[in-house]
Amino acid sequence: MNRISPTVKQLLIINVIFYFGSTFSLNIDFIYSLFSLHFPENPEFKFWQLITHMFMHGGILHLAFNMFALWMFGSAVESIFGSRRFLFFYLTCGFGAAIAQISFLYYSFYSNLELLISSGYDQQLIINLLMEGKYNSNWVNILGSEGLMSLNTSFLSTMVGASGAIMGILVAFGMFFPESKLMLLFFPVPVKAKYFIPGIILLDLFSAITGQAIFSPSNTAFVAHLGGALTGFLIMYYWKRNQFNQNRWY
Repeated sequence: MNRISPTVKQLLIINVIFYFGSTFSLNIDFIYSLFSLHFPENPEFKFWQLITHMFMHGGILHLAFNMFALWMFGSAVESIFGSRRFLFFYLTCGFGAAIAQISFLYYSFYSNLELLISSGYDQQLIINLLMEGKYNSNWVNILGSEGLMSLNTSFLSTMVGASGAIMGILVAFGMFFPESKLMLLFFPVPVKAKYFIPGIILLDLFSAITGQAIFSPSNTAFVAHLGGALTGFLIMYYWKRNQFNQNRWY
């Protein structure tokens, strides 16, 4: 069994404390509203949610799966990075995932909002209705049912979980240990990390484009996964190129 490295152990503990602390709190809705990542145009958004969302989880299975992946891949990566650099990498990948998801939501929200504004609707009135969980039935004639759903879900979106940060860890693991053999629990065929991890990323890309979930729940933030993976790759690429100067990765 892999030894748990110091920072990974601390992250595991913090995530478990956040989960059970919020689950058994007197006001669970308030806690999730405070620490989950909201769409920035929503008044519920707070700047600290860019970090705190990655310590919140939507259920015990969500927590267990992410913490298993953090333990399985994180300790090996931390053994090379060291604790401080690993923590920086982990948090930055989680932050990158949040920025990617927010960028996607902005595009989705404003592309539909502009159609309503150009049709004569007031922006503040639109936002006020969305805040109340309402909408004007005439909007569907302008946006269509899918556009209306996209407008509403973008504005009211919340995101929790460490998956974006862990996708960055997966990328680092694949670059450090490309020949390691991995397999999915429900597809027990060993595949080398240099093929397995890009395959996972491609599945997320497919789901992000089509909206069709394959192995993940339908409410998975696939764009956030891609953002975490891309952030991890860019950091790894930069550190690798500068491995012989003051920015080296070991």
